[in-house]
Amino acid sequence: MLVIPAIDLLEGNVVRLVRGNPDNKVIYGNDPVQIAKKWENAGADMLHVVDLDATLQTGRNNTEIVSRIINEVDIPVEVAGGIRTIPAAKEFFSKNAAKVVIGTMAYKNPGSIKQIARKNQDRVVISLDQSNGIVMVDGWKEATGSGVIESLTLFMSMGVREFLLTSVERDGTMSGPDIPTLSSAASIASAKIIASGGVSSVEDAIRVKNIGCSGVILGKALYEGKIHVERVKAIS
Repeated sequence: MLVIPAIDLLEGNVVRLVRGNPDNKVIYGNDPVQIAKKWENAGADMLHVVDLDATLQTGRNNTEIVSRIINEVDIPVEVAGGIRTIPAAKEFFSKNAAKVVIGTMAYKNPGSIKQIARKNQDRVVISLDQSNGIVMVDGWKEATGSGVIESLTLFMSMGVREFLLTSVERDGTMSGPDIPTLSSAASIASAKIIASGGVSSVEDAIRVKNIGCSGVILGKALYEGKIHVERVKAIS
C-alpha cells in the first residue's frame, strides 16, 4: 500500500480544510517545497498535491509551486485540483506529474477521459468524492446523482483503473475512514483504490490496507502529529 502525504495549496500556503470548506482552514506552512521534501525524507512513496485555488476557482492558481515540487523531489507527484480541461491535464503530464487526478471534467465531459486515457492510461486517476454515497463535483458543491460503484464502473469501461475515493464528511475531521464504502470499491476486480478522508491513526491505515486499498492519503492527522509517515510505512 502506497503512503501518500497530501499537500493542499491555498494562496501559496500549505493548508488543511475541514470538509472542503475554505472558511474552515488551518495554515501549516508557507514553504510548500520544504514540506514536500520533509515528507519525501520521511519515506513517503508519493505526494498528493492539490491546488485548492484552482479547485475553488478563486481567480488564482498554484501551478508554479506544483511544478517546483515535481522538479525538486525524487518521488512521484500526483497532481489534483481544478483540472477541468484536456489541455490542463496534458500540461501536467508534460510537467512530469506521475499522476493527474480528474474529477469535475470526468463527470461533465466523460468523453474527455477516453481521449486522455488513450495515451496516459496509467497516469489518470479519477476522483470519487462522495457524500452519503453520491459523487460530488465542483469543489464538492454539486451532486452528480451517480453512486460510487456506478461511477467507478463507468470509468473502468473507458480504461481507467485507479481511483481516489474521498469521504467528504470525514475529510479533515480525523474521525476515521469510511470503511464500508472503501471496501465496496476495493472489491471491484482490477480497481486500484486510494483511500482519502478521516485517516487518523496507524490502526486506520491497517484497516484500509486490510480491505485491499492500493494507497492511503495522509492529511490533517499527519500535520497535527497524530500519525507519522514512518509508522504507516512500517505496516504498508
